[in-house]
Amino acid sequence: MVCYSPHSCYFHTSMHPVSATDSNKPSKKKPGYPVNVALRRYLIKYGREVKLPVSYQDLLHFRYTLPLKDKNGNITAWQQASYDMREWDYLREGLVKIYAILKTEGDFSFVSHLDVDRIDFCSFGNSQPFRIRIVNRYNDNYDHYYIKIADANRIYGLELEHILSPNRITFFTSMQTLIEEHIPGIPGDEFIKDYLDKPGTNLVRFSKEFVKFNERCFICLLGDMRSYNFVVDITPDIEDVQYRIRAIDFDQECYEGRKNMYLPQFFKENYPLVQTAIKCLNKESIEQYQAEERTRIVFRLAASRYQIKELMDIMGHDNISKPEKIEQLRLELASHFHQVTYLQAKTMGQILKIQLKQTLRKSLMLVPKKIKVKK
Repeated sequence: MVCYSPHSCYFHTSMHPVSATDSNKPSKKKPGYPVNVALRRYLIKYGREVKLPVSYQDLLHFRYTLPLKDKNGNITAWQQASYDMREWDYLREGLVKIYAILKTEGDFSFVSHLDVDRIDFCSFGNSQPFRIRIVNRYNDNYDHYYIKIADANRIYGLELEHILSPNRITFFTSMQTLIEEHIPGIPGDEFIKDYLDKPGTNLVRFSKEFVKFNERCFICLLGDMRSYNFVVDITPDIEDVQYRIRAIDFDQECYEGRKNMYLPQFFKENYPLVQTAIKCLNKESIEQYQAEERTRIVFRLAASRYQIKELMDIMGHDNISKPEKIEQLRLELASHFHQVTYLQAKTMGQILKIQLKQTLRKSLMLVPKKIKVKK
């Protein structure tokens, strides 16, 4: 058993992944929750709400789609969308401008040599996103970004990731449309299949990162981090490589009712990673890496304390989950931490606020008084 406080336990050698028949497995279809007035004001204040030339609804006017294959010729979950010529010309101009807004803050002086190479659509999952492939006409270099329906859970997840994680994310909203930059990396399921057992993979360093990722997700209540919902970024270092696991799907931020849905270690898809971590790391090392991650989150929290307080206040009054899920999560967390404070929460946002205080309390005590986070 590995613990970092008397009442909170994470990695342990007897753990079992969530089974495929589990009645509490992640929701197959999460309902969308709209952006309320308070959240819209927040997005405007912090530069996330912009006027865009193309909306999600505009992209739905395709005539037909064709299955898209990967580089190995295998059918993927994506389909290439086809539009009539008039619709295509309109979309192409607007989509290039959106790319400029993402990358150069709306400087359109570079768009003349950019073009839309392809528009892909994915009907799988909750967000049903469009993936836009932008190509440079001079050198054929390409990039991607995504257009989705603006969902409150996803927006809260993106913002919390941007503020509290080591990663920065560029995203914008425009009424009911959400624009996200592409997050580069090797999909987690591909990493397990093609990289985990490679001789050059530093399993100790990767296991350290998986422990930290597991910790971040639980602290911020980011759910459903199965292997295909995160990517692995590999960076060459002085004598070896470093690994960074980055979430790419934020639909399940503060939505699910079961506590284990917020711990990547409990998903059967991630079990090879858990086995590797248990094999490579001892109890003391795991506790050290958990403490390191909590400390880093605390300093990010302190640096953005006013913005986080504003976001928590908005989340605390927002409806982003079902009553039965709220009830289940507060009961499970109260039991897990032996803290009745969770039972006072009436919304997922209020549960998250208590969760941040509970999991970070020990690390918060180490923060200098001048930058203490206000309650």
